[in-house]
Amino acid sequence: MTEDVICKVNDLNKIAGKRGQSLAQMALAWVLRDGRVTSALIGASKVEQIEENVQALGNLEFASEELRSIDGILKRSI
Repeated sequence: MTEDVICKVNDLNKIAGKRGQSLAQMALAWVLRDGRVTSALIGASKVEQIEENVQALGNLEFASEELRSIDGILKRSI
């Protein structure tokens, strides 16, 4: 785990928080936003994790600015 990765995760987590989601929920919503994707695999070992992941379905829409910010974070090198 590099400092670069930690910074990116922290920045993505801030966006997720503004969306009212956990980072995991936002990640699932991001994957599912593409209509060609019909499912996303999750690795859950507890019922609570499944319940949290299902809550991602409550906010699948992304504003253009959110997508630009996410893309910028993922492409950035520190």
